[in-house]
Amino acid sequence: MAQANIRLWQILPLGPTGYGDSPYASRSCFAGNELLIDIRSLNNICDDNDIGLVLNDAIKDLEGVGLDCSARVDYNQVYATKMVALKKIAGAFARGHAQDVDFQAFCSENAWWLDDYALYQGLVNNFNDSRWFMWPQDIKDRRKSAMAKWTKDLADEISIYKALQYFFHCQWNSLHKFANDLGIKIIGDIPIFAAGDSVDVWTNRRLFKIDSKGNQTALAGCPPDDFCPTGQLWGNPVYNWKEHEKDDFAWWRRRVEMMFKIVDILRIDHFRGFESYWETPAGEETAMNGKWMPGPGMKLLGHFKGMDIIAEDLGFMTPEVQQLRAATEFPGMKIYQFGWDIQNGRFDASNEYLPHNYEQNCVAYTGTHDNETARGWYNRQSDEYKDIIRRYLQCPDDEVVWQMIRTLLASSAKYAIFPMQDIMGLDNSARMNVPSTVGISNWSWRMDPNQLEGWKLDRLREYIMLYGRS
Repeated sequence: MAQANIRLWQILPLGPTGYGDSPYASRSCFAGNELLIDIRSLNNICDDNDIGLVLNDAIKDLEGVGLDCSARVDYNQVYATKMVALKKIAGAFARGHAQDVDFQAFCSENAWWLDDYALYQGLVNNFNDSRWFMWPQDIKDRRKSAMAKWTKDLADEISIYKALQYFFHCQWNSLHKFANDLGIKIIGDIPIFAAGDSVDVWTNRRLFKIDSKGNQTALAGCPPDDFCPTGQLWGNPVYNWKEHEKDDFAWWRRRVEMMFKIVDILRIDHFRGFESYWETPAGEETAMNGKWMPGPGMKLLGHFKGMDIIAEDLGFMTPEVQQLRAATEFPGMKIYQFGWDIQNGRFDASNEYLPHNYEQNCVAYTGTHDNETARGWYNRQSDEYKDIIRRYLQCPDDEVVWQMIRTLLASSAKYAIFPMQDIMGLDNSARMNVPSTVGISNWSWRMDPNQLEGWKLDRLREYIMLYGRS
């Protein structure tokens, strides 16, 4: 990135994933995904001889596992191999470094979320990967006696997860500094909703619409539209905003504060949900019978005004949502693929998603993790519509993606972001996610370094220089 004069690196959420492997359904809003830990460089942290032996054995056990650079990650294999190895190393570290100054400082500073997270993961494992609302009533309700009992019984498992989080944050902080030293800022991503089976919901039930038995009374999603006639039922619990307001949104303020410790810029997912959100009663099979409910608006977002935040303002935007974003002064998002009204088969030069119409306070994308790749999107169009796209971009078929990149960089948008798949010119076989689906192809795309040919970075660097983006 530095060689190509790229100055921004946007990432997906970093939290530990659960069912479906989605980073937008994390088991914690504060923890890091242990599977991202690089075992090979743990010797920088685990410098003890005894731990070194465990570390070397783990590396040997993993030789050849998942190193074929196939286009998709096999998470089942990763959990069955890498997580086992990580826990062995973390166990040895926790036993030998219980009094390590840096480790203890990390545990103390982060105890407000780390203690609950480590216990939660231990309980998940103890109860065969079941969800907290399926646990015995006493620990499900976090009764004092049950919390004390399980904290004692799972002490070793708890120490392992604390060590794993220490590994993650040490390595991430090192990577973050390395990027910053090269002049690259990292754009993080924060999902608006928490997963129903997360430690956050288990520990903060009053902040969500959940009844006394631990059941969700309402579900998050979005209403029916042309793309999904029954709407999208995401399944996340919705917030009890009245409870959040009682302590001046302390949980949300901590969440954003934590993110800005590990990234430089923050994208907030589903921004429109802060003005109003689609709430569907629990038990519904689709989102069709939901309704719009008021969000916290500037009562919450006013705390973040002036911060380097990007508002994901896609979807059904009302004047009220637009007014809220304007009040925050956060840049919104423009998706190039939305610039053509393909459903109706017409071209509208005034479309707000075409780059010649961008305002300065926006972030422009060829597409996001939820879209097709630019090449895959173009390949799927009719011959008539391909002709419109080529005429707009003034190029032949094989240049379409590059000209999308060039014209975004030439626009007045504050930032221009491109998925790696588009820089590499890949088709939909490299797509990251298909919304409202769960499958092995979602969230599993892996970059093959051999596909990132030097000329592609050279060309990108040339465009960045020509349009003053370096």
